[in-house]
Amino acid sequence: MLSTQHSVLSTRPLFILAPLAGYSDLAFRLLCREYGADLCVSEMISCHGLHFRQKNTLDMLKTTAAERPVAMQLFGAETEVMGEAAAILSALPIDLIDINMGCPAKKVIKKGAGCALMKDPALAARIIRAVVKNSSVPVTVKFRSGWNHQSLIASDFARMAEENGAVAVTVHARTWSDGFSGAADWQIISQVKQAVSIPVIGNGDIISHADGLRRMAETGCDGVMIGRAALGAPWIFSAAAPENPDLAFRLTTLRRHLSLIAKHQPDTPPSQIKNHAGRYFKGVPGGAEIRRQIFSQTSFAAVEEFISSFS
Repeated sequence: MLSTQHSVLSTRPLFILAPLAGYSDLAFRLLCREYGADLCVSEMISCHGLHFRQKNTLDMLKTTAAERPVAMQLFGAETEVMGEAAAILSALPIDLIDINMGCPAKKVIKKGAGCALMKDPALAARIIRAVVKNSSVPVTVKFRSGWNHQSLIASDFARMAEENGAVAVTVHARTWSDGFSGAADWQIISQVKQAVSIPVIGNGDIISHADGLRRMAETGCDGVMIGRAALGAPWIFSAAAPENPDLAFRLTTLRRHLSLIAKHQPDTPPSQIKNHAGRYFKGVPGGAEIRRQIFSQTSFAAVEEFISSFS
C-alpha cells in the first residue's frame, strides 16, 4: 500500500484525468496516459451497482496493465454497502479508490451521495472509514469547496478525511450551488493545502498544461485534476504538445482514440463514440460542419470511415 501511495501520489508535477461520467472509460484513459497523464480516474461507480452486480456497472470496471496507475471512483451514501463495494473494487488490479463526495447531479444528491455528503460530515467520516477498512489499496476523497457560499468547509472536510484514513484529497474549487458555472476559487485550494499534511489535488478550470503548472505554483497544491478541458484534447497532459493543435494533429489523435475503442471497447454505443469524436473539432475552422457530419453517422464503422476520409 505504501509503495503505491508514494509512487503515484508523490509524482511532481502531478497531472490527473478527472472522473467524467460517459467519457473517462478505458480507451480515453489509455489515450490520456499516452499523452502524459500521471493518473487517470474512472467514471463514478455506484456502490449499489457493485452490490447487485449490475452489468452496466461491471462493464465500467474494465482495465488493463497499460493504464496503470489507475484509480476507480466510488459513490454512494450507505456505509456498509460502500465498504462492501470497496472490497470488490480493491480486488481488481487498480492502485487507488477515490470516494466521490463532490458530484452535484440531482439524481446523486437525491440519494444523499456525492456533494450531499458535505452536509453530513459525520456520515462522510463513517463512509471514509468503511472504505479504508475494506480496501487493500489507498483511498482518496474528492469533494467541493462546500455546499454553498455560506458553508465553505473544504479545509475542515479535508482534515476530517485525513483523520479517517484518506491518503490524499482532491478539491473542486466550486460549491454545490455553483454547479459548473462561474470561476473556480483557487484560494480555497491554498487554504486546504495549509490545513492538511496529505497531498492536495486542485480541480476547476484548468485549460492547459501551463495553466496547471501555474496553479500548482500559486497555491502550493501537489497536483491538478483536469476534466472537461481534456475532452477532445488529451494532449493537455503533455508539456510538448501544442495548446491549440492543427487539424492534422487532432485527426491523428482521434484515429488513435478510435483504435483504442476498437481494441478494448468494441461494444461502445455509437452515441458515446460520436460524443468523444465531435469534441476534437471544437474551435477548428469548419469544425461545426465536421461535427455535424460525425453526428449524422449511425455506427462505429461509419464514424471510422468518415474520419479516414480526411487526407
